[in-house]
Formats: sequence, structure tokens, C-alpha cells
Amino acid sequence: MNICVFLSAADLDERYTRPAKEFAELLGKGGHTLVWGGSDVGLMKVVADGVQESGGKLLGVSVDFLAAKAREGADEMVIAKDLAERKRLLLEKADAVVIMVGGTGTLDEATEILELKKHGHTDKPVVLLNTAGFYDGLKEQFRRMEDEGFLPRPLTELVFFAEEPVGALAYLEESQGIA
Repeated sequence: MNICVFLSAADLDERYTRPAKEFAELLGKGGHTLVWGGSDVGLMKVVADGVQESGGKLLGVSVDFLAAKAREGADEMVIAKDLAERKRLLLEKADAVVIMVGGTGTLDEATEILELKKHGHTDKPVVLLNTAGFYDGLKEQFRRMEDEGFLPRPLTELVFFAEEPVGALAYLEESQGIA
């Protein structure tokens, strides 16, 4: 399975890097391909290292202004002209999406895939990996959106919330008939 991971390129402490590495190792051992922003820095590097070291493949989609930070030695690296094309290519190349901890770029990517799902433009499974409770506030906001009628589909049809890496991958594999 090609699993797109939206996540931070920042250097983060162990409460975020340890679960990211765990997820990456599960992905690699499962024979999956990581589809990611292509950067070889921060949490993106942690995940790419873990996937590659565990036998998985790397398919990066970087962008012109970040090309200097693109990972050498990826199985495939595409350089998009801008962020919009990058997002489109990431989603196009993926069978499923995992949203890990990140900043505004990650949030932008997350809301785009959820908006596409909400309107029926994709049926790819989406997991929000809530490492160290990072997305507790967002989860609560999504529930309020659902409760107050802002979502035309049940929240459970849009996104699966996983607290641990093993649960995230198990959900994706089950949704694709792998498990």
C-alpha cells in the first residue's frame, strides 16, 4: 500500500519522534511505501529513515523551494512547482493517508483530504494519529462540527482517530483488505 503521511519537518522531542519511528518501522516491515513531502529533516527524516531501514520504499514529493532539503536515495522523488501541485501529487500517489503531528502545513493538508472525502471526491482511508494527545483539541472541534450540523457525513466516515501507531496501521490494512 502507498501510505501518504502528512507531518512536520521540524526537529521535535522524543514524545513525538518515538511514535513516529514506531509507525515508520511498522510501515516498512509491512512492505508498504511511504509517500511523504520528501524532506530529509526533522520528523520527516525520522519517518523516512524508519521506513527505509525496515524494508519499505520511499516516494517523495518535494517542492521547488524545498528541493535542497529533499532526501537523497529515495526510491522515487518528484519535485512539484508549488504547494498546491505537491498536495495534489501526494494524494494522487497514495492509497491511504495518515496525519501525524505538524504545524500549519500539516493542518492544511489534513483539511484538504477531509474536504475531498466530505464531498465524495475520494474514498481513501484517513487516519489522524493523535500522538501524545497532540490533536485532542482538533478532535473536539471536529466533534462539535458534527454535532452542530457542519458535516454532511458522520465524522467516522471521514477520519479514524488512532492513539497509537499500531492502531493506525491496523485500521489502514483492514480498510484495504490486507489484514
